[in-house]
Amino acid sequence: MSAASPGTEPATSESIDARDGAAGTGGKRVLLAKPRGYCAGVDRAVITVEKALEMYGPPVYVRKEIVHNRHVVDTLRERGVIFVDETSEVPEGGLVVFSAHGVSPAVRAEAEERNLRTIDATCPLVTKVHKEVNRFARNDFDIMLIGHEGHEEVEGTSGEAPEHVQLVDTPEDVDKVQVRDPSKVVWLSQTTLSVDETMERVEQLRARFPEIADPPSDDICYATSNRQVAVKAMAAECDLVLVVGSRNSSNSQRLVEVALQAGARRAHLVDYAHEVDESWLDGVETVGVTSGASVPDVLVMELLQWLSDRGWADVQEVTTANEKISFALPRELRAGAGSSVR
Repeated sequence: MSAASPGTEPATSESIDARDGAAGTGGKRVLLAKPRGYCAGVDRAVITVEKALEMYGPPVYVRKEIVHNRHVVDTLRERGVIFVDETSEVPEGGLVVFSAHGVSPAVRAEAEERNLRTIDATCPLVTKVHKEVNRFARNDFDIMLIGHEGHEEVEGTSGEAPEHVQLVDTPEDVDKVQVRDPSKVVWLSQTTLSVDETMERVEQLRARFPEIADPPSDDICYATSNRQVAVKAMAAECDLVLVVGSRNSSNSQRLVEVALQAGARRAHLVDYAHEVDESWLDGVETVGVTSGASVPDVLVMELLQWLSDRGWADVQEVTTANEKISFALPRELRAGAGSSVR
């Protein structure tokens, strides 16, 4: 994503090669990616649940994980949040928060039928994609949704207009899709995908449907794109890249893939510093560190301390963008807020 992306400013720091301690000077060092960690949508979602606890008291129910991070979920559970798979598990009249990944109209209807009080913590950038689906469906387009099958965001987005949406996950899916009118086809995407992989699917779709329309704006969110750009900027310098994030976090998984594609010798995903296998450090001088968009920075700081204790105390931040965006809380909670799940 370009420096003109919403909520970001171009970085003013020098490139890696211009820094003191650049590759070739020897010695153990850590390259710390910036941007990393919490995005505006995740911050909004976590604060939403915390404020709901403060205002209404436990239990507060959350459909699915509020964000895909084990530390965040476990911390909120300890404070009285009950995570459920479906709204049918919430007692009638109970308070339920919809996660940052969004829900389909069918889920909202079920909650209304059961007289549930709802607070919607859907990321505004996911909501934007939902609105795009509805607009193109009203205009009777066939919608090719690029995303991962079974992901909560994909289920919610597809549910906006299931008769118009076809999921494109793998190259084989491109060959399977059928359209009614090749001049009325559009592609949209899950917000947390690899930028490169998404464009690969787009080109495959374009080969089949030359008239396919592009979305009116980038669907891949600014934070996903920015974190991938930061990893690309440092990966070739790294013997090892450690991505802090959970296994069910799509954007964290993509950071591992991007690091390897961009030249990192090895890359691993960990939730906590103690999960790092010390054998991964054998023969390593430069370690890259980043984190997914649902990861509180305290986990990154713990990893940096763990590395410092083993000789990697020289930390150089690699900045590719400065993020400024923030989102207002859901209207039910706009009396001021702060976050403690950090």
